[in-house]
Amino acid sequence: MWYTLSETETVTEEEVKESVPEASSEATTETKKEKAAETSEKAATKASSETATEASSKTTTETKKEVKEKWGIAHIYSSFNNTIIHITDLTGAETATISSGGQHVTADRYESSPFAAMKAANAAVGAAKTKGFTALHIKVRAVGGVGSRVPGPGAQAAIRALARGGFKIGRIDDVTPIPHDTTRKKGGKRGRRV
Repeated sequence: MWYTLSETETVTEEEVKESVPEASSEATTETKKEKAAETSEKAATKASSETATEASSKTTTETKKEVKEKWGIAHIYSSFNNTIIHITDLTGAETATISSGGQHVTADRYESSPFAAMKAANAAVGAAKTKGFTALHIKVRAVGGVGSRVPGPGAQAAIRALARGGFKIGRIDDVTPIPHDTTRKKGGKRGRRV
């Protein structure tokens, strides 16, 4: 493909070529001095930035080593009557804090509500943070057995409140007890008579 310059393009190119040689000898010595000064400044700033990044990386690695995660387990029992949040250490033997939805509402009918579960979880978060816990595994449990195998309405709100409390969340497990044979349901042979 052949491209030809128009008259205006050729004129501007000739003007540029003519203007460059006149100032080139003076400008080259000045530009060389300026470039040398700029390169020395760049080298100085680069060296200072490298030392700053090294210092900052040292401080970040030191702080990471100092902060050691303390893991716990949040046992959430959620039925259609109440929500109980129980935070223990990893063995499950030592209780850090326990709170239930019934402690934070006035009426019985609100004990299993998501609001009560959130308030209970926030109370448990505050107590667990004072004991130094930074990360939690969560175990959600419904009634199970012959009862409901679906967690109540407060389970999701409690998990959300724990996550918003600033804890690192590990595993979330469903530990609802499910019988592999059949256990006898309450109510007797003829069932519950209403």
